[in-house]
Amino acid sequence: MSRRKRPKKPADKLRAPTSRYAHPEHGELELRGALTPKTRAAYAEIGGVREDAWQRRVEFLFERLAVSWTIHDLPITKQKELLARFRVATQDERAWIRSVLRDHLIEHFPEMQTP
Repeated sequence: MSRRKRPKKPADKLRAPTSRYAHPEHGELELRGALTPKTRAAYAEIGGVREDAWQRRVEFLFERLAVSWTIHDLPITKQKELLARFRVATQDERAWIRSVLRDHLIEHFPEMQTP
């Protein structure tokens, strides 16, 4: 029995533009500049108790937008590792990330509600 060959992915695949945000203590965070309509709809549907919804919105945005986070010259680029690092972030790091996400949404997605 022969195996089907998968078509090769084009080398010049389109990628969303990214923006970098740097902080002297918390490193550099790189975020995507595009979200699909389905992702935007899923974000809009996050509800619940105010504090809980706010936390879930921040994590949802971080998960969808974060491309890399470089801390002390050590880049984190894998999605699972990024999310794991976010979940163990200090209070100060989380506050900085929230601030970056707000600024990023205002600049790139003004129609979306900021967390």
